[in-house]
Amino acid sequence: MRNVLLIAPALLAACSTAPAPADTPVHGVTPGHKCESAGLDRFVGQVGNSETGAAIKDASHAAVLRWAPPGVMLTMDFREDRVTVWLDAANKITKVRCG
Repeated sequence: MRNVLLIAPALLAACSTAPAPADTPVHGVTPGHKCESAGLDRFVGQVGNSETGAAIKDASHAAVLRWAPPGVMLTMDFREDRVTVWLDAANKITKVRCG
């Protein structure tokens, strides 16, 4: 029992973590990218393809583009650097939103 009491502090110290450096990126934040939703409705009705996706990323200033085809479950986490594009069964864009 005495050996366990002597080893326990060393084991607990091994589990501690140092604080992250100040320049470590935070999940959901890409420096220089914050999605802006103004004017994204102009893409509704267009075909969802790589060219349209690139145009949406450029127009929104997002770092991440997420496609949402019908029937697909999406995470509910909010990312200020992401734009989500919802598609219908015909691959037409039905909605474009930041987050």
